[in-house]
Amino acid sequence: MNLLRNLFGLHGTTSRGRYALFGVLLFFIKHNIDRWFAAFVFKREWTITSYWKPSSIFSLPALPNSELPFYGTLLAIALVFIWCGVVLTLRRLRDASLPLWLVVLFFVPLVNLFFFLLLCLLPSKESGDLLAWAQRERSMWWQLGRLIPTGQWGAAGVGVGITLLLAFAATEFSIIALENYGWGLFVGVPFFIGLASVLIYGYHAERNLGACIMVSVLAISLFAGMLILFAVEGVICLVMAAPIGYALGIFGGIIGYVIQRRTTHDPATLRVCAALFLLVPMLMFAEKSKPSAPRVLPVKTSVIVDAAPEIVWRHVVSFSELPKPTETLFKLGYAYPIKAEIKGRGVGAIRHCIFSTGAFVEPIEIWDEPRLLKFSVTAQPPAMRELSPYGTIKAPHLNDYLVSHGGQFQLTALADGRTLLEGTTWCEVKIYPEDYWRVFSDAIIHRIHLRVLEHVKRLAEEEQSASLASPRS
Repeated sequence: MNLLRNLFGLHGTTSRGRYALFGVLLFFIKHNIDRWFAAFVFKREWTITSYWKPSSIFSLPALPNSELPFYGTLLAIALVFIWCGVVLTLRRLRDASLPLWLVVLFFVPLVNLFFFLLLCLLPSKESGDLLAWAQRERSMWWQLGRLIPTGQWGAAGVGVGITLLLAFAATEFSIIALENYGWGLFVGVPFFIGLASVLIYGYHAERNLGACIMVSVLAISLFAGMLILFAVEGVICLVMAAPIGYALGIFGGIIGYVIQRRTTHDPATLRVCAALFLLVPMLMFAEKSKPSAPRVLPVKTSVIVDAAPEIVWRHVVSFSELPKPTETLFKLGYAYPIKAEIKGRGVGAIRHCIFSTGAFVEPIEIWDEPRLLKFSVTAQPPAMRELSPYGTIKAPHLNDYLVSHGGQFQLTALADGRTLLEGTTWCEVKIYPEDYWRVFSDAIIHRIHLRVLEHVKRLAEEEQSASLASPRS
């Protein structure tokens, strides 16, 4: 009866020990059920890191019909486990005297791992467990707590400073040691910065919500400054990462505000911060050991050209040098096309599209004149030149993290004599969360397409006009 009450009864409380035990057991059971169905029913692999793959989180509405039976089965299996998890979390929140609305964190990918760890570590509020915990921790953790200034500004400085050092170490571990730009880096690190800095800030005295948010924002801002100062990243990529970084940092700060209201002078706070920090590189390592397979998706852009397909084709195969770009995007350092050259004719010919950072090497796969020119990509230059006070920096993500697999130009003759010209690039993004970064990469590729297509359009229309103006023989 006690077991059923803990798993299905909404009322009452659950201690941190039982919460940890039931949580680990339920996840172990569920994962093995999922893995069994994946292997023996659907003949596919399913690992622990599969729960955080983009295809299983953000893209369910866009899944192809062939994927629906598999993910539908997993969802049906998950329903009873979701109920048990929500019930256990509500009871644990009640036991720790935390707001019950925090149960929503149970459904936030990756953040829910931090949340689970927090609830496994925070002692009960009303059972006297908090006092017993503090008494047991009066050695190392208590002494460390005494090093935190009691003043508001001093506590904020120490909280931000310690958190930044730990976050910088985790970032270097992910980028340099693992060569991985994943969920741990772009979700785990900013959430840890916001949460840990506020927990340390509120160690001696309860701080208000506004002050906690300001500390989390300051910590994220200074962390970005550190990455620029030590030439780890450039300005442009940090600007692109800013929305997700600040959102998760502030989110972590709000959670820290809620927790610090009931853990003032509690040495458990410091142990929580240490455990959270250890969780971040563990997630990074797990991600790297079982990486998600990036999706190769098309990006398509089109223009209508006031010229016949035969004329447009000549300027698609190769084109003269484009004028210097006026778009701010390219002036900031993103690679942009300059001209295209081709050696040979037909399938097997090699096309070189010259960009500001180097050349794409594009062997021709389909030569259907004047309808379709399709090519693969066997070599490509860096995606951009980063803005940095140190000039050129060699951030790993500039090479082989936005990968082009091929492209095509399709020409469709319209009834009025004009041509629909479509340019398509197939690429993969190896930076996660993939759907977040694809917003930027797709927008950049569209601008590159438009730069080429508009140039081809201009050249073709000029040739068409000249041919119409010339005297007939």
